[in-house]
Amino acid sequence: MYVRVEGVTQVKQMKHGTFHSQTKYCIELIKKFGMKKYKETSTPMATSTYLDLDEKGKSVDESRYRGMIGSLLYLTASRLDIMLSVCLYVRYQANPKESHLTTVKRIIK
Repeated sequence: MYVRVEGVTQVKQMKHGTFHSQTKYCIELIKKFGMKKYKETSTPMATSTYLDLDEKGKSVDESRYRGMIGSLLYLTASRLDIMLSVCLYVRYQANPKESHLTTVKRIIK
């Protein structure tokens, strides 16, 4: 039996335990940021990614970037595989660049 919590989280109670699913939340997140046409990726962050301030890069909308990061932080409660990647890019919220946004989109994919 599924019980919805906050409209986006599902909890399934069975004999062997309780299972928590955020599939609906993930689908809504993809729709919210207009990423339906993006292909899936198998890893949240490329292994060859170099993290830096990218001071010469083109700035992006801070509120959109923060919205993406905030949404991903909510997901980290149940998706530990994205925890490191999200936490690495939280630090660039003050002045996000296109390179940071590209990587955050990859995490969402």
